[in-house]
Amino acid sequence: MPLPTMTHSSSFLRLPATSSPHPPPADDASAAYAVVVLNQRLPRFAPLLWDRAARLRVCADGGANRVFDGMPELLPAEDPDQVRMRYKPDVIKGDMDSIRPEVKEYYSNLGAEIVDESHDQDTTDLHKCVSFITRNPPGSEESNLYILVLGALGGRFDHEMGNINVLYRFSNIRIVLLSDDCSIFLLPKTHSHEIHIERSIEGPHCGLIPMGSPSASTTTTGLRWNLDNTSMSYGGLISTSNIVEEETVSITSDSDLIWTISLRN
Repeated sequence: MPLPTMTHSSSFLRLPATSSPHPPPADDASAAYAVVVLNQRLPRFAPLLWDRAARLRVCADGGANRVFDGMPELLPAEDPDQVRMRYKPDVIKGDMDSIRPEVKEYYSNLGAEIVDESHDQDTTDLHKCVSFITRNPPGSEESNLYILVLGALGGRFDHEMGNINVLYRFSNIRIVLLSDDCSIFLLPKTHSHEIHIERSIEGPHCGLIPMGSPSASTTTTGLRWNLDNTSMSYGGLISTSNIVEEETVSITSDSDLIWTISLRN
């Protein structure tokens, strides 16, 4: 029996005037986006996602510092105080060991909800934020929820691995880790996958990585070096520095895989 198909698109990164050679997949058209900001430098497209995509905006602890400091830097032609007032998180959540007191007070006075979970030292701040969003989704259906995570990459390697681990902990939720250079998300083995490539935004370099467990059989189309019932594992073959050749990439695997693709400047 064939697997159900899950579609993916980075259409949320399109600039307002950008056209696309194909419409977004139907599930993207009805998507409800939440943005999570972690404690790393904001990517250049943070204002775009905050303004045009997000219906819920959550800062993970020190991520609030990044919004407070970084949004005015990304919008240098505007008054910094006006920028800070406009880019106010809906929620600040975490163990509160990184947020500066003055930043916490500033956003609290603007009405941001402060959720202190310093009692929980067994989960990461991203895990806490994703849990909150799944309990308070911005849309009516969990199947249409996308969580876009800014600042998930860069900095300490153990933090990066912890963020990737969250993809596996919440494998039923579409979570996209974003940096200036690339996007990363999980392809669960419960589905086959169609990835609609936004060539003005992403590519051509991409990778498929069996981080959770080895894959005995992975098959792709749309790549320069396609896989045909290929096995992949650490210590063996993994698909890095591959190239997107077609508008749609299809992937089927017997293992959960990490997909990553470069983002264009």
